[in-house]
Parts: sequence; C-alpha cells; structure tokens
Amino acid sequence: MILGGMGPVAPMPTNAAKLFASFYALFSGLAFIGIVSVLLAPFVHRMLHRFHAEDRD
Repeated sequence: MILGGMGPVAPMPTNAAKLFASFYALFSGLAFIGIVSVLLAPFVHRMLHRFHAEDRD
C-alpha cells in the first residue's frame, strides 16, 4: 500500500500515527531500494565486465 501510493485506508487521528506512517513509508521505500540494489549488483557487475567498462586511471 505504501509503495504503491494508495495511502492510508482511514484518516489518522493522532500526530503519533501520522509520524509513524511517514517514517514507516520512508523506511519501507529505502529498504525496497536497498534490497533491489543488492539483488541486481552481481548482474550489473557482470555486465560491466562483459562490456569491458573499466576505470581509467
């Protein structure tokens, strides 16, 4: 729900609930980006080697 952008189902009555929802949304977004980057890193690394993309000193 949070990553899809649908938002909360019911209005949040307290400030604590709003803070929790905002921090949870940030955490879940960063966790999603982190997990995807860790999963894709070996494939990107292999493609860089395949295309001979090396650092030039």
